[in-house]
Amino acid sequence: MAWVTVRLLFYPTLGYNLLMERWSSRRWFDRVDPNLILGALPFKSMTRQLVEEEGVSAVITMNEEYETRLLCNSAQEWREAGVEQLRLSTVDLLGVPSLEHLRRGVDFAVRHRDQGHTVYVHCKAGRCRSATMAAAYLIRVYCVTPEEACERLQSLRPHVILRPAQVSLLQDFYTHVCTQEGCAREERT
Repeated sequence: MAWVTVRLLFYPTLGYNLLMERWSSRRWFDRVDPNLILGALPFKSMTRQLVEEEGVSAVITMNEEYETRLLCNSAQEWREAGVEQLRLSTVDLLGVPSLEHLRRGVDFAVRHRDQGHTVYVHCKAGRCRSATMAAAYLIRVYCVTPEEACERLQSLRPHVILRPAQVSLLQDFYTHVCTQEGCAREERT
C-alpha cells in the first residue's frame, strides 16, 4: 500500500518542489564541494547547463525508474551528452539507501573526483535520498562524522532532511569507512 501512495504523491510533491524553488530561497541544486553537486531532478532541459556550465560528467540517480522516465535523460541520453550515470534506485519518501548503495555511489563519486570531474547526485528534491549519499561522500572524502556531514549539508541546503534511519545508516557507513578501512583522505573540512 505504501508503494502505491508514494507513486500517487510523486507529481504533487514534485510540483511543490518546483513552487518552492521559484517562490522561496531554495535552489534546484547546490555545490557541496568542487566535485559534487547535490540537487533535485535534472530535467532534460537542464542538461546543457549542467554539462557546460557546471562541468558535470557523472550523475548518481537515487530515483526509481518511473520517477525519471518522462522528465530526465535516459542512461543513453546521458552517455550522448558525455555523462556517465549510476542509478541506485531507492523508494521515495520512506526509502533509505542500502549500505551497498552508499558504498557504490561514494566509490563512483570518488573515482570521478580523482579524475577532476564533477558529479551531480540527485533524487526528486535533493533533500533525503541524495542528501544521504552526499553525506556519505563527505564522510569518506573528508573523514567527518555523520553529524558534521549532516550539518554541512544543512548549512548549504537548509531544506535537507536526514531522518533517524538515514543518520543510523550514515553511522554504519562511518564506522566501516573511517574506523575499519581508514579514511580515504587525511584532509578535514
